[in-house]
Amino acid sequence: MDLLDCIIIGGGPAGLNAAVVLGRCRRRILVFDTGGYRNKVSHGMHNYLTRDDILPTGFIDLAHREVVKYGGSILQKKIVNGRKNKEEIFVVTDDEGTSYHAKKLLVATGLSDNVPNIPGFREFYGKSVFHCPYCDAWEVRDKKIAVYAKNKEGWELALALKGWSDQVIYLTDGGNKIKPDQRAYLDANGISINRDRIACLESRDGALTHVVMKGGDRIPCEAVFFVNGFTPQCNLAEAFGCDMTRKGVVVTNLAQQTNIPGLYVAGDASKDMHFVVVAAAEGAKAGVSINKELQKEVSERRYAEARKK
Repeated sequence: MDLLDCIIIGGGPAGLNAAVVLGRCRRRILVFDTGGYRNKVSHGMHNYLTRDDILPTGFIDLAHREVVKYGGSILQKKIVNGRKNKEEIFVVTDDEGTSYHAKKLLVATGLSDNVPNIPGFREFYGKSVFHCPYCDAWEVRDKKIAVYAKNKEGWELALALKGWSDQVIYLTDGGNKIKPDQRAYLDANGISINRDRIACLESRDGALTHVVMKGGDRIPCEAVFFVNGFTPQCNLAEAFGCDMTRKGVVVTNLAQQTNIPGLYVAGDASKDMHFVVVAAAEGAKAGVSINKELQKEVSERRYAEARKK
């Protein structure tokens, strides 16, 4: 059995930064990466010093080189299940049936946004349709912005977007999640509400121009921000019995440890501030914590052996 120090599931900024930290600690690591990054279609990364506007694919390419530089390995395979054996070793299996063994396990698979199933949303996702104002509102400042929130509350997002544009409209797509006090806030801030059902997004020459309602109205719009929840890309941490929040993300301590000994979670799957720079920082914390735990285990074993002599 080839026993690794750590297996990392997820090749986004959290997993790759952890891999670099552990590689520099001379640990034997293996990263599994399916390429299903949450920001894959983004027009550019933001809020990351020295990496402003870099394409996500370019960022990943740079990160891969650094992981390999420090001895890490990356496999383009999907892990479908995992367990702990009687020796407390983590055993994970890929979709081809091959098993891998490690002393520690880091899950950094992230989340997928639930893009509304309305014609145009998927096509414009990452270009004119977004979920995070801190990531993308600067690029559409002073433009006509719509907030889509049918089954979730979006009034706070609508209020926040007023910091980037005075032209904000709230679309419920037939939903009824707005409370009277929330409507009062929206009214006071000049945000109109349209409760009609949405037919599609309309464009001209590749640019978003209107939200078309099923009743026939065409609302001028140059960008849409949506609140529609997200889905974990992998339920492995939950399958191990990790504690979860009501939002469906894994509970971790400040060192990214879960309630399962030896199992760590970093990135979007562990917290609800979904920035690339935060995910990378969590990966770095997880890497340090994993290395310290491995060091402690070796020191305690050697101490116990010395006591027996």
